[in-house]
Amino acid sequence: MNAKRIEDDSQQRGLSDKVVDICRVSKVVKGGRHLSFRALVVIGDGHGRVGAGIGKADAIPDAVRKATSFGEKSLVSVPLHGPSIPFVVKAKYGAALVLLKPAPEGTGIIAGTSMRAILDLVGIKDVVAKSLGSQNPINVVRATIEALRQLSTVRRIRNDESTRETSIP
Repeated sequence: MNAKRIEDDSQQRGLSDKVVDICRVSKVVKGGRHLSFRALVVIGDGHGRVGAGIGKADAIPDAVRKATSFGEKSLVSVPLHGPSIPFVVKAKYGAALVLLKPAPEGTGIIAGTSMRAILDLVGIKDVVAKSLGSQNPINVVRATIEALRQLSTVRRIRNDESTRETSIP
């Protein structure tokens, strides 16, 4: 019943989600192996907001549900420059290094599967992305979100500088 409410809330807000990775993990305990599942879910609205969550549970649907709720809590706003990003950005998380470049209109999303899910759900239509270093989906997703977060930080700094320049007599 609680899971149904979470799904209804996310649909009311216009959020959609994609399962990026599901992994079976095991823990050795006294009685043998205990199997569970880890799900990595990306959630976004297609208009500049995106987040990612990781959930662990004994069943796949429960893990996906947990990851979706964690993803809703970690939404990040990203400034969009038409169908692309405003400038080249590079970010690192762990051993994963991500490079995002703006592309001309009509190019589409040229990226790996983990990055493609994020860029699609944030609403970017034309971008060229490259994943360097680690191919671990969790680190690639977090590095991509960090790169998108840098876009909003630079935009905020530029806006602050322009308001200071106009306020000086």
